[in-house]
Amino acid sequence: MITAPVDVALRPLTIPTTIDAPDAADFVEMVRLRNLIYREISGHDDHRIAPDELLPHYQPDPYQERRCWLVQVDGRYVGRVGIDFPLEGGSRNAFWLIELLHEVWGRGIGAAAYAHVEDVARRSGRSVLQSWAEHPEAPGPRLEPPTGFGSIPRDHIARFFARHGYTLEQVERSSAFDLHGSFEKVERLLADSTAPSTAYRLVRWFAPTPPEFADGYAWMKSRMITDAPAANLEFDEEVWDAARVARHDSLYTAAGRTLQVTAAQHVATGELCAFNELVIGKDRTEASSQEDTLVLKEHRGHKLGTLVKCAGLLSWREVAPESPRVITYNAEENRPMLDINEAIGFAPIAYEGAWKKVLE
Repeated sequence: MITAPVDVALRPLTIPTTIDAPDAADFVEMVRLRNLIYREISGHDDHRIAPDELLPHYQPDPYQERRCWLVQVDGRYVGRVGIDFPLEGGSRNAFWLIELLHEVWGRGIGAAAYAHVEDVARRSGRSVLQSWAEHPEAPGPRLEPPTGFGSIPRDHIARFFARHGYTLEQVERSSAFDLHGSFEKVERLLADSTAPSTAYRLVRWFAPTPPEFADGYAWMKSRMITDAPAANLEFDEEVWDAARVARHDSLYTAAGRTLQVTAAQHVATGELCAFNELVIGKDRTEASSQEDTLVLKEHRGHKLGTLVKCAGLLSWREVAPESPRVITYNAEENRPMLDINEAIGFAPIAYEGAWKKVLE
């Protein structure tokens, strides 16, 4: 048990091997708090996840170290603290979160938890601390990142980051596509993106990734770090191979979640050069998530982003016909991808701030 100021206790989270294990109670409580806090922030349950579906993301991972604590006040759990340390050689990054029930805001609990975050980061040799937070729309003063794209209200959360020496580096847009609405635009855009060239063909699979696509998928996943707009945020270049792809896929398949990958393949070389991921949990009536989408730089300008997004969405109607919508995130300066989303029919629903501090 780690005790911080203001009578706040941070209890290291025990990670069970299964959700039915005798020591799983604290993990189940952590997920309950997570889901409740996200509902308080966003006003909906689209970010909800079942404990058994989240558990694979907390199992030992050769690519990152994940630490988590439950926040306890007066003997009651009121939130969670998490820190992720990438394990790429020489990494100086730490990615963290502090999530508290709204009822305990303003009592110094967040400040006490953050002091612990910074102490753990320093003792772990990490000097670049980065975090993301949703900032619900509100009147009043606003903050803009150095990119010049997007803004967020200077709300309670923004003031917390600023007070602890953080700068707003990027704004991300969360957008939603109505899966029960019209697909007319999607069908038209797919036809337009297919017509110009016979140099590419579509391929699609569900996790686990077939062996013939593992190397190409690994290369594209590794380019997410280097090719996607990152403002002044810092990420470690990642090395992906078939083993890392298998580990990635298992995070979904181990708990019965569905991951569909729609990719574009260069006909002449067989190279995979663009991809789109769609995910849904075991409850097919919940919202779906559009996760990574990328077109390799050397293949841009051929409407491949539109191709894989539209083809993925059209097939998703049969995969998850009861899912009401697809949620996705994009940096506000990523106009090429936002242009595609807007043309398809994605509408903005929320904004997140990406925050960074470099320790001295």
